[in-house]
Amino acid sequence: MDPETRTFAEQHFRSLEGRALGGGDPAPSRVAFIQEPAAFSYADFVKGFLLPNLPCVFSSAFTEGWGSRRRWVTPEGTPDFEYLLDKYGDMIVPVANCGVQEYNSNPKEHMSFRDYISYWKEYIQGGYSSPRGCLYLKDWHLCRESSMEDLEDVFTLPVYFSSDWLNEFWDALNVDDYRFVYAGPKGSWSPFHADIFRSYSWSVNICGRKKWLLFPPGQEEALRNCHGSLPYDVTASSLLDARLYPGLQHSSPPLEVIQEAGEMLFVPSGWHHQVYNLDDTISINHNWVNGCNLANMWHFLQQELQAVQREISEWKDFMPDWHQHCQVIMKSCSGINFEEFYYFLKTIAEKRLLVLGQGPEEGFRDSTGLGLGHQQAAFDVSRLMEVLTSVITHPDFQRVDTSKFSPRPEELLGQLKEAVAATEAL
Repeated sequence: MDPETRTFAEQHFRSLEGRALGGGDPAPSRVAFIQEPAAFSYADFVKGFLLPNLPCVFSSAFTEGWGSRRRWVTPEGTPDFEYLLDKYGDMIVPVANCGVQEYNSNPKEHMSFRDYISYWKEYIQGGYSSPRGCLYLKDWHLCRESSMEDLEDVFTLPVYFSSDWLNEFWDALNVDDYRFVYAGPKGSWSPFHADIFRSYSWSVNICGRKKWLLFPPGQEEALRNCHGSLPYDVTASSLLDARLYPGLQHSSPPLEVIQEAGEMLFVPSGWHHQVYNLDDTISINHNWVNGCNLANMWHFLQQELQAVQREISEWKDFMPDWHQHCQVIMKSCSGINFEEFYYFLKTIAEKRLLVLGQGPEEGFRDSTGLGLGHQQAAFDVSRLMEVLTSVITHPDFQRVDTSKFSPRPEELLGQLKEAVAATEAL
């Protein structure tokens, strides 16, 4: 991040005055297409798409050097099953059944990659049909299960998505990540959803095409049924029932994107979407959070806690440590609670403060191998300070036992404020 982009970004957030990214803004009429890598900078992405929280598609020129686009794909543009079997056959992968609804998702099972490829071949030979249904390999943590050397031959993290706190944090814990491979036959699909923690995501088709239906933040509200639930499938005929979906008359059609092989889609924070594989398709996808959508993540976590509290409100006067139980339930449902969110903020804050404590010529080099400069660190610290201020004053966070936190939240906030003051002239 250069000084001018940092100034632009900080002014943008001051103008929001606490509003969420993309909340209530007019929906774009189309999704922008970025053709030439040489003509599109990181600053262009930040100003044109990250800050206004708008989607865009990058041409296949941005990924033409990826090893996976050469090795995972046949000359005809289909998945190279033989290469993939030789390389990954013994790995265990998660597989969803697209034909079975389980709440607003699909049930999953685990099988060897070899067994899944065998199924996929049979599915194609059966005219894209099988008594087992349409199975879709989803959320495969290939990065976590591979060496850095092997990954360098698979893909290169685009610089536009290099400020990735979510994976930086989980890499530091060495227990999880939000980097995935998806692979499935023509007709496999993902139901209507928004990404975890209201993260950003990027998705690259290694081969095949996808159709995306994208809904800007807030538009999903018109799709709720009379019970307040969001649909599983936004194309289902049941949505035409005005008694069941009384708000549908106020809805707007989604933005539709056909993503070709090699193309890269940026999905902004809080955009609901539904996705179809139009061909036999393999994609690489990352979820990520940084200073630009950190406030959205915090707002989402507050909503999640409120939902839990409403659900068990009848027990509030009878259950000892009711507020603590709400945090436990929230973590089991959402994957994180207020205590872990503070630890997330602390981990990133300490890394950024370390960068700012070094000379301007120094930088932090994370597990991606991409350097983080002083301007980016200074911007990150300003965003951390704003969100941590909100966290500390939240009544439910004040009920969390922070006596053993190191540093204590107020102490960390003081360090961030000092750093922000010291970097104003940077």
